[in-house]
Amino acid sequence: MKMRNKKLPMIMVSACLAGIKCRWDGRSRPYKKVVKLVKEGKVIPICPEQLGGLSTPREPAEQRRNKVFTKSGKDVTDLFRKGAKEALKLAKLVNCKEAILKSKSPSCGSGKIYDGTFSGRLIDGDGIFAALLKKEGIKVYTEKEIKKIKNL
Repeated sequence: MKMRNKKLPMIMVSACLAGIKCRWDGRSRPYKKVVKLVKEGKVIPICPEQLGGLSTPREPAEQRRNKVFTKSGKDVTDLFRKGAKEALKLAKLVNCKEAILKSKSPSCGSGKIYDGTFSGRLIDGDGIFAALLKKEGIKVYTEKEIKKIKNL
């Protein structure tokens, strides 16, 4: 009897949570549990902003009315969307069903994001990549919600 080779689902994680220096300020935000999961081969780190063509470091950006602007006012929405689409391609390739993404980010934030005024205020909403994953039926968690994921 021939066995089917089923593709096991992988979990995507924001690369900055894995200790990769890809944030706007050239730093990372390593989260111990995420770093451990990467080392165990259970998750795949990704940075949609870099995939969209943004440099590291780069000017900080926030969402305002479904667009993304840098602090100086440059509209970078297209680069954020391009990166989200490229990251989604990878998610589909690895049969991603869940993602652990950096909270509050204009790409990866889930549930709460910065309000676009660069004042530190949060509003309800999702980053460009997080929203796209949700639209595709992929469950999105922030680094603070890892405990909600079964099988980790």
